[in-house]
This record gives sequence, C-alpha cells and structure tokens, in this order.
Amino acid sequence: MHESSYEAEALQILGPDVQASPLYNPDLAPVPPSHRNWTTYNFAALWISMAHCIPTYTLAGGLMAGGMNWWQALLTIGVGNLIVLVPILLNAHPGTKYGISFPVLARASFGTEGAKVPAVLRALVACGWFGINTFIGGLAIQTFITTFWPGFATLGAGISFVGLPLPAAIGFMIFWAMNLFIIFKGMNAVRVFENWAAPIVLVLAVGLLLWVMGRAGGLGSMLNQPSKYATIGEFWPVFVPSVTGMVAFWSTLALNIPDFTRFGKGQREQMVGQALGLPTTMIAFSALAVMITSASMVVLPGTPASDLWNPEFLLGKMTSAEAPAGLAAPLIASAATRAIVAVISVAGIVLATLSVNIAANVVGPANDFANLAPKLISFKTGGLITGILGILCLPWKLMEDQATYLGGWLGGIGILLGPVAAIMIADYWVIRRQTLDVRALFREGGAEPRFNPVAMAALAAGILPNLPGFLHATKIVGEIPAFLAAIYPYGWFTGVTIAFAVYVAGSQGRRVGAMG
Repeated sequence: MHESSYEAEALQILGPDVQASPLYNPDLAPVPPSHRNWTTYNFAALWISMAHCIPTYTLAGGLMAGGMNWWQALLTIGVGNLIVLVPILLNAHPGTKYGISFPVLARASFGTEGAKVPAVLRALVACGWFGINTFIGGLAIQTFITTFWPGFATLGAGISFVGLPLPAAIGFMIFWAMNLFIIFKGMNAVRVFENWAAPIVLVLAVGLLLWVMGRAGGLGSMLNQPSKYATIGEFWPVFVPSVTGMVAFWSTLALNIPDFTRFGKGQREQMVGQALGLPTTMIAFSALAVMITSASMVVLPGTPASDLWNPEFLLGKMTSAEAPAGLAAPLIASAATRAIVAVISVAGIVLATLSVNIAANVVGPANDFANLAPKLISFKTGGLITGILGILCLPWKLMEDQATYLGGWLGGIGILLGPVAAIMIADYWVIRRQTLDVRALFREGGAEPRFNPVAMAALAAGILPNLPGFLHATKIVGEIPAFLAAIYPYGWFTGVTIAFAVYVAGSQGRRVGAMG
C-alpha cells in the first residue's frame, strides 16, 4: 500500500521533517486525498461481511435461551446496534476528514504518549476477539478435513494443548495462518476481500435456510415459542443488560473505525455505507439464524437447542456419513453431494470468519501496536503480534461458559472501551469542535502534550464504578455492595456518561494547541 508516491503525498501534509519523529511511520501517516478510494458500497460491504459471522449468528440464540421469544431477541439486537452506531459515526468523522487512524486520533485527547493507554486496551480486547473467531474458523476447518478423512476426528488419541484437542488445534493454526496471509498483503487486499466476502456469505446463509426449510417442511415451531417475560416489568431487567452486551459487541469498532474511514472518499460515503450496513445486517442475519434453528429442530429432533444454534454443528451433521441420533439415514444420502456441501459450507464459514476477524480484530490492533513504537513496529508486525496474543489468550476457554461469555467477556469489553470512546468524542466534537492540528499529532514537544491528565482521570472515573461488578460477574470476587451490582448491567452507559462528563468539565478553558 505504501508505495513512494503515497508516502510523498503524506509528507506533503505533515512536512518532511516528520520522518525523524519517533511518533511517525508510513503506516500511521495520514492517507493522502488521492488514495481515499472507499465508496459507500465498500463501507456497507465492510459491515455486511463483519456482521455475517458465527458470534452474530449465535446472539439471538443466547437471548432466546435466556427466555426471550424471537421478536424480543431481534428487538434487543436492533436497539443495541442502533445505539452503538452513534459513537461509531461520531468517531468515524475525523478519520475521513483528516485521513488519520484511531491511535493517531487518540493522541489528540490522551496526549502523544498517553494515547498508548487506550490503544493497548483496544488492542488487547481485539486480540481476544481474534482468538475467539480463529477458534471458530478452526472448527470449520476441522469439520471440513473430517468429512474427507473421518480418522482426523480422533487424531492424536486424546492429545490436547491446554485443553484443545489435537484436531481442533491443527484447524486453529491453519485458520490462524490464513488470517495472517491476508493481512500481510496490506489494506487494499482487505478492501478487495471484504467486497467479495459480503455477498457470498449472505447467499450461502440463505441457501442453508432454504435447504433446512425444505427438509423440515416449513420453519418449525420455535417462532411460536412464548417469552418468559410477559410484562415490561419482567422484561426490562433482562433487556437492559442484553442491550449493553449488544453495544459491547461492536465497542471495539466504535474506537478504531477511523482505521477504515481514513480511506473514505467523503463523509457521505462512510456515513451512509455504515448506516445501511450495520443495524440492518445484524437484524437480518440474526433473523436468518432464528429461522434456520427453528427448522433444524424439526430436522434433528431431540437435539439440544444449544447445539442447533451452532451452524458448524448443523453443517457437521449434514456432511456426516453417519445417521444423526433418532434418524434412520444420513441427512444427505449421496457421498458426492455431502462432499460438495462440505466444500461450499466450510467455504462460507471460513469467508465469514476471515472477513470479521481481519477487519474487526487485526487491522485495529495492528495499528495500535505500531503506535507503541512506530520506528520498530510496522502494520504487518503489529498484525503478527495480534496473532500471537490471540493464541495466548486461550479463546476456547473464553467460549466454554455462556454466562461468563455474555456477562464477563462482553460486559468487560463495554466497561473498558466505552469510556475511551466517550473521551474521544467529547474532545473532537465538544472541546475542539472538529478542528485538529494533524502535524502536532506526529511531533514530540509541540502543541500537543505527552500526557493529558484530564483524559486519564476521565478514563479512571468511567471504569472504576463498574469494575467490582465485572469482577463479580467473572467470579473473581464474591459478594459486592448491592448498588455496584445494580449498575454493572448498565456498565457501558454509565461508563460513557461519567467519562464524557468528567472530560468536558475538566477540559473547559484547556489550551489544545494551534488549530489548522
């Protein structure tokens, strides 16, 4: 991506002397206007491909397992994604206006060195997500290999790596390498890949729905399943923390969306593309999951609902030569047809998981790690660091318990990253009024401070009230005061509100440097 003409144009924006600055490297430089080529379709395709992933597919399942009916689950998903779209669009604006990435934008509010704190927080969360999605993609690879080599399922005779059986570990590493291959090709390869992945994944999901409906003779009875929550008073205590989880689901992108919008042709392209791509796709893909799972209950009677919400489980049954429990024959009789279905279905899961992993969980932390030491860490090296940390977080452990995943992992993400988004929004929209001195963001000892104590105080104020609730939800501590337990389900909202208020109040009269 960074050919000589690209960097030459970037240096025209920053000045040639910036090359000596420890805050500069070509990957972090502002994108020159001539290289901002992402259109409305590119941004819509980005969100469509990111939303078409296994974690999105299972969201409605987790909500319905908790007692919601189908429309309550879709309402919760829709409301959560409309809410998170607001900070996404607000933080996207400076990316397009100035061509800068998230870690560079964070320098404006946190200071040129202080920006490393939110960058590391966001990067570590992304590494966890990277690991989770790589684990999911690895299971798809494992299913594919097992279809053609049944003995692969028992390879290693019980050998495991930190709780991960050998076949799953092999699938995990194959999928891990696929992610790193694409990211090493650069951001243009990411844009091209997302464009192709978006429509293909949707077509495959619709194809799965049509097949399972045909086999079941309809949509099944799950759509008639009543809710456990008959009144608003009963529904509200479940609805609010669930919405918080939906917001937290994309809270990483609410920070690093400038990593993508810096390539946008204009504000209209990025705003319309994102507004069309995010909430509509999340609701539509979740609805597809509800219908597929409902029909699957007819196709595989007696199967636990928790298994049916996993499309890899269903595809594994479809491509197996053995008859599922309770049935006299395999779901697909022909071995040749099973092989074709295996190739197409696994390709769909791999495409879906690759697209969300690269866009949401590699691009951002790669830039964040590059920001820690711009002269030593490039975008590609940052991607490699992300991949290694994604293994070390042991993602298969994060996925073992649904309650810990929703209340602990998603809840923790929300309370950690929500205040960061609030501080960045307050700085750009309220304090600076959308005016940045981009050159100062790349120079030490200039108009911007190394550390902004107001931002650090606001970050602490936004996180600390929710920390006891997080520690309790993850079973690290026992009982906590009732008030702290009561506010944790609202963690993202309380953290955002407190951090925003503290930052604005503390920044009144602050000199933010020469604007231009």
